[in-house]
Amino acid sequence: MKKPLALVLTAAMAISVLGASSTALADGLDDLDPVTLTVYSPGNENSVPTKTIIEYARLVEEASEGKITLDVHHSGELGNDAEALQSARMGTIDLIFAGTSGFTEFYDNAKILDLPFLFDSAEEAYEVTNSEIGEEIFADLPSTGLVYLSEGDNGMRQISTTNRPVHTADDVEGLKLRVPTSQMYLDCWETLGANPVALALNELAIALSNGTAEGQDNATYHLVANATYDDIKYFSFINYMWMGCTMAANQSSWDALPAEYQDILKEQAKAAAKYSFDTIAEDNETATQTLKDAGVEFDEEPDIQSFKDKLGGTDYYTRYENESWYNQDIIDAILAD
Repeated sequence: MKKPLALVLTAAMAISVLGASSTALADGLDDLDPVTLTVYSPGNENSVPTKTIIEYARLVEEASEGKITLDVHHSGELGNDAEALQSARMGTIDLIFAGTSGFTEFYDNAKILDLPFLFDSAEEAYEVTNSEIGEEIFADLPSTGLVYLSEGDNGMRQISTTNRPVHTADDVEGLKLRVPTSQMYLDCWETLGANPVALALNELAIALSNGTAEGQDNATYHLVANATYDDIKYFSFINYMWMGCTMAANQSSWDALPAEYQDILKEQAKAAAKYSFDTIAEDNETATQTLKDAGVEFDEEPDIQSFKDKLGGTDYYTRYENESWYNQDIIDAILAD
């Protein structure tokens, strides 16, 4: 899937001018009162989302010349994902960076990002979700009490197995594959001929060990970070689904800020999002080497087209056309040649 050159250039230009425009934004802040805002990610101190909000705090303080301070919290201090998102909606937390899947519990439009083979790579996902397309997807987020700032990375989902290599879609026929407890994941793998097993992440390692599951569909670095690779023998880079992390602000907290502060927070949220993509790319490389050292056999060029064909191509998406979140125009824009 090729992206329009204009989209790629727009993303590149946006990144290149972050420093210069931030300096411009800082001009004229002398008459504004300093503010302190709470920013939270539920992950532990070593997780990419936590590293991202720490970087976000640094970027914002620098761009605002110390006028905006982000009070960083993480590691479950202010609740799990669901609790934290509720607190952000209520205003107890000013800024939240959490998995986009959590947002889908109360904001249906974000479900469009759970469609399989929507993006060829994480790089594409960054370009698209932090462009006008991303703004359109999250345009109605204020109805939930939140304002969309940017979209960070949580990894491209691959497939790894305990008992068979996977090169084509036919290789997953009958495979007991662990997936998250999501109907869209179940739909995808049932269509591909696997036997998906919906399990919580904390049940995965045991399931792989006792044969309840014969594979998983996690991102590369997730296998190492979550220690779910002891029984894994094969890994295929099928890039079948991208996972995001959404940066959002409480609506009331946001509305109380001067426009100059809003501009800085929005712009640096995009820079922090890029940081999350870069960090996961590095973590994936490290994790790949860890898995190879553990004896995992990699297929770096599986037949991805066979998976798309078995799903029925882009016609697969129309099974959801009666859902409130389905938007053919957005899908077409993402997939545009």
